[in-house]
Amino acid sequence: MSAPEARLDLQRRQRLGMVEAVWGEHKSADQIVAILQTMHHAGELAFVTRVDPLKAAEVQARCPEVQVHAAAACLTLGDLPAADGQPLVAVLSGGTSDRRVAEEAALALRVHGVSTTSFLDVGVAGLHRLLAVLPDLETLPVLIACAGMEGALPTVLAGLVPQPVIGVPVSVGYGVSAGGRAALDGMLASCAPGLSVVNIDNGYGAAMAALRILKSSP
Repeated sequence: MSAPEARLDLQRRQRLGMVEAVWGEHKSADQIVAILQTMHHAGELAFVTRVDPLKAAEVQARCPEVQVHAAAACLTLGDLPAADGQPLVAVLSGGTSDRRVAEEAALALRVHGVSTTSFLDVGVAGLHRLLAVLPDLETLPVLIACAGMEGALPTVLAGLVPQPVIGVPVSVGYGVSAGGRAALDGMLASCAPGLSVVNIDNGYGAAMAALRILKSSP
């Protein structure tokens, strides 16, 4: 896809209340720069996901205004909105290896002015870590739980708290973890009622599900 052929969804904010996210992994630096500039000139906050460090550096060298969010492997161009009030979403991860996906989810919400709070490394291999933060989760309307390996964290969490829980399987784990497929299957087969699940490594999708939930609340 050459940049002039990109059909950007510049009305997504008006239609859905969401900023368009650009998938960066399979785009060249040239394409990303052109898309960022097109969105910026249209008055839209530009948000690009899945950008590795080398490509991010190349994009920023050509467009110095771009902000690199290294922990989330994302780029933005334009001022991020001020986050209003207290955090509304908790982003949890089973281990620090799940951090990139958790950071992507948190940044995607930050792009929409939603404040989050993160709880990293609270996986069920040390259940006491999750139990210790449960009181901190009580006032947060929506929870996003990112986990690789067998992906048990969202199931355990959804069995302990009443809020909506969105599970994000992460492509972390040995052998039969199969690049996150074991975590995905485990979350889909969860016995915790009402657990929602997005695709492997899809922190952005989890964030948009959380945003829809928040927008539907009175």
